[in-house]
Amino acid sequence: PGALVNNAGVIVKAGKLDALDAATIRRVLDVNVVATLLCAQQAARRMSTRRGGAGGVIVNVSSVAAVLGGANQWLHYAAAKGGVNTLTLGLAKELAPEGIRVNAVMPGLIDTEIHAEVGMADRLQKVLPQVPMGRIGTPLECAEAILWLMSGEAAYMVGGILPLSGGR
Repeated sequence: PGALVNNAGVIVKAGKLDALDAATIRRVLDVNVVATLLCAQQAARRMSTRRGGAGGVIVNVSSVAAVLGGANQWLHYAAAKGGVNTLTLGLAKELAPEGIRVNAVMPGLIDTEIHAEVGMADRLQKVLPQVPMGRIGTPLECAEAILWLMSGEAAYMVGGILPLSGGR
């Protein structure tokens, strides 16, 4: 069976929606949603048992921003990741009969460079008090959740969106 992890994600620029230009919004949507759709399309064409493939698994990487809304900082990113959640749900229903399981992980505050890339290197520490677990997640924790979703242990999970947010 085949496997795809759709881990595209950019913010480009943080700020209120009225301060963002159209090019920034388009770039965020192109990378986070359009690229995810196109990669999933190619994977489905290759994995589909209806098309002679052996089946497989697709795991999309969303963000807890999709359910928090991203107000005042990255509404454009939150909207894009909301699109990834919708894609996950619809594609799961479309592809399950063709031997392909589709799920997503929805990370919260994870220790990556994405915050620094938009000039908010201190954001993790500022938002940390909002995390009930009291700590920031790690990329390894995300990877382990993705590996579980791809494993036989999650064989009956289809259309799931697994929050990895420390309770936030």
